[in-house]
Amino acid sequence: MSPPAFSGTALLCVMVFASTVCVGAFGPLLPEIARAQGLPDWQLGVVAGAFGLARMAADLPVGMLATRRLGSTLALAPVALLAGVLLLATAGPLPVLILGRLLTGLAQTLVMVGGLTAVLQDQRGSSPSMRLNTLEFSGMLGVLGGLTLVAVLPEGWRWNTTLLAASTPVVLALLAAMRLRRVFPDRVEPARSAHPLERGRAGAGRGGLPAVPPVVKLMFVQGAIMALAWSAVSQFVVPLRGTREFGLDRSGISSLLSLSQLMDLLVLLPVGWLADRIGRRPLLVAGALVLGLGLGALGLGSLPVFTVGCALFGLAMAGWMLPLGMIREHTEAAGLAWRAGAYRMGVDGAMFLGPLICGFLGEARTSIFIVLVGAASCAIAVRLMRT
Repeated sequence: MSPPAFSGTALLCVMVFASTVCVGAFGPLLPEIARAQGLPDWQLGVVAGAFGLARMAADLPVGMLATRRLGSTLALAPVALLAGVLLLATAGPLPVLILGRLLTGLAQTLVMVGGLTAVLQDQRGSSPSMRLNTLEFSGMLGVLGGLTLVAVLPEGWRWNTTLLAASTPVVLALLAAMRLRRVFPDRVEPARSAHPLERGRAGAGRGGLPAVPPVVKLMFVQGAIMALAWSAVSQFVVPLRGTREFGLDRSGISSLLSLSQLMDLLVLLPVGWLADRIGRRPLLVAGALVLGLGLGALGLGSLPVFTVGCALFGLAMAGWMLPLGMIREHTEAAGLAWRAGAYRMGVDGAMFLGPLICGFLGEARTSIFIVLVGAASCAIAVRLMRT
């Protein structure tokens, strides 16, 4: 007898929540990692950016694996996460830290691609869109949980001990994966049933690739800008500027990052509700402008303005799914999977580049970079109003 849809979705939410706690815990510890390991900014940027690099490289292979071996994909996620956390907890040399971050990035891809695939394939319950939003909401709660744990754990603990303690919810992910292996068993697809991405590319190619509408091109750019901003702000700008310029400890950094996360959570569902009623374009324009203002405040503001920038940044991130929704509006079914896959690779590539660019620029010049990213977001808003 098939398990109820709610059971599968609930287990997926538990797994996503437990798997993203360590993502939130990493950011506030970044300044301590730099001091304890003696890492210059460029090496710190490489360590932080390795997470996005792994996601970008794993997107398509994991998508193909999830199509045929969904249960195995979900089961591998907490194993990869645990391996990555344990490597980071050794506080080893630079290559060990990079490998640990690569494994945590791979784990995040396994859990998110596998989770989304499971929800999309499981059509037994009602409101599949709400289940997708619930899955994303669980991930955001996990990030907030990691930030909170870092803030309340003893300040005297070394960074690797704190990270290991904050990552203990991975045990819940392991337990959920054991059950999910039965809820979503592996199945071998017939040879003709290629991965949706390949089917979309093939379908688009039979009559030649259709012209890409200007608004779709803008959405690719805006998605990359949002990802670039998210990775740079959460994994470099707030931790390092907050510590070096404003003298904040790990609790203070966690509070600022938590403020962004809370603002995101508060307006996420209302943004989705409004998008269904007034359309995505007005919300995209507003979100791009708010992102530009928030990044300007984060790059140039004093501590009070910096704090307001964190709140504005969180508000803007609530529109994370809007560019992809706009792409869906302007893409035929045959080419949707291909465009969605290309969009995801661009987003994850930007997540990799954000902290890497900041690291090579150095903390002193990162403010200029983040302001330029904000200006690019405002330019997208103006272009959207004219398109």
